[in-house]
Amino acid sequence: MLSSMSGRTAAIGAAISGIIVLGYCMYFDHSRRSDPNFKKNLREKRKQRRLAKVSGSKLPDLRDQDAVQKYFLAEVQLGEDLLSQGEVDSAVEHLGSAIAVCGQPQQLLTILQQTLPPQVFHLLLQRLPMIGQAVHARQMESFGALNDGNGMGMSTSSGATVTVVDDELE
Repeated sequence: MLSSMSGRTAAIGAAISGIIVLGYCMYFDHSRRSDPNFKKNLREKRKQRRLAKVSGSKLPDLRDQDAVQKYFLAEVQLGEDLLSQGEVDSAVEHLGSAIAVCGQPQQLLTILQQTLPPQVFHLLLQRLPMIGQAVHARQMESFGALNDGNGMGMSTSSGATVTVVDDELE
């Protein structure tokens, strides 16, 4: 009789504890969602996480073709994913970074012109000079503006800055 009573008491205690935990979770969730800044804070956290993930991807050493190819493919894939999610600005930035490290940017631009919506492609063309300069600046930062012995900064032969004439592509 005593063992069945203690098993029953333990089951009742576990049930009550579960109800208390569930009630606390519901209360906490309700107070969190009713906070007027909840959506704003949630958006900011997501944006910071996304920026941390994006800025965490450093430019490869442009002399290492394998690293450049991996970076190029990752940037194109990320640009396509962001474009499919409707994040046009971020997608354009990543596609522009891919173009900046691409060995044959004119061919890539021709392909992108055929595959991207016209308004996205024109936005990409407008932002290419700024993206190219930013990629070049990030590359110089990652190298720490290494000196080559004669006091001059290292120059990259990657074509990191891309000049595109819109007339050639249309």
